[in-house]
Amino acid sequence: MTTEAPAPGRIVLLTASHRVAPGLLSWPAWQTLHAAGRVLCADDGHPQLPYLREAGITVEITAPSAEELVRACEGGTTIVVVPAGEGDQALTDGLARMAGSGRVQMPDLELLPGSYDLPGARLLDLVQVMDRIRNECPWSSTQTHKGLAKYGIEEAYELVEAIEDGDRDELREELGDVLLQVVFHARIAQEGSEEDGAAPFSIDDVAGTIVEKLIHRHPHVFGDEHAETPEDVKEHWLRTKAIEKQRDSVTDGVPLGQPGLALAAKLASRVRTSGLTVPVPSGDGIGYELLALALKAESSGADPEAALRAAARAYRDAILAAEGHEGSEAHEARE
Repeated sequence: MTTEAPAPGRIVLLTASHRVAPGLLSWPAWQTLHAAGRVLCADDGHPQLPYLREAGITVEITAPSAEELVRACEGGTTIVVVPAGEGDQALTDGLARMAGSGRVQMPDLELLPGSYDLPGARLLDLVQVMDRIRNECPWSSTQTHKGLAKYGIEEAYELVEAIEDGDRDELREELGDVLLQVVFHARIAQEGSEEDGAAPFSIDDVAGTIVEKLIHRHPHVFGDEHAETPEDVKEHWLRTKAIEKQRDSVTDGVPLGQPGLALAAKLASRVRTSGLTVPVPSGDGIGYELLALALKAESSGADPEAALRAAARAYRDAILAAEGHEGSEAHEARE
């Protein structure tokens, strides 16, 4: 008479995102927790524990080895392990070694996601990292909005360069650098201003403001209006923006400190969309000639600033060729 081997049981490693509030677990996770023979966790301060206990789940605070865990499953027991950080790698490595040895009857192993990151969840990590840097870094803790202003300009130009180069890896990095500037400034603003008594605001206030603006300026998406073409969308946007800003002039809000060609094109765009008839000023000097060229480019749908940058790059390549270099790529590799 042969004796049947005991049922191997089941080990469930429950994972949960630290970016999701504790207790917000998936329905399969709650079902598995309630049906489990044992629930183990090595960390008595784990943020999930109060919610598990409130749901009537008994959690044993213990850190078994892989061998102990496998033995505990004999007889068909299902054990759920709530990962606790330190020691988790040793446990999973031990289970992998035992399974790979072929000498042990292993229980069923399952990795069960209890919660998932939502899109944008890593932004929470960025906010936390920035908060710590602001508090602990000797350089970052002393920075001001004015002191960081030049970096915002530099990062914006580097982003444009990555776009024009068509380098997606560089684009991803430069977008991160621009995002850092936003989060850095918001973190500084969170402290308020002792000099002028300005009220503090946080990154949530920044995000909330732009969310409200986007919803308000897209009534064809979030409201009852309709837009069939990009031109319709732009008309909605400009009309809504004009009502919000209550500007006295079409030139209001145009930053005069931007590069000259971009400034001329922006003013020309405002004039064109407003329906005004404005004579182009004339005078002696290269400035008026450049102004006329910028207005001509804008009226034809071209970006004069981008066009000049493209021409300047071609000129840079010509210089490299005259110097005997193979091309712009070799030069950029040395920068």
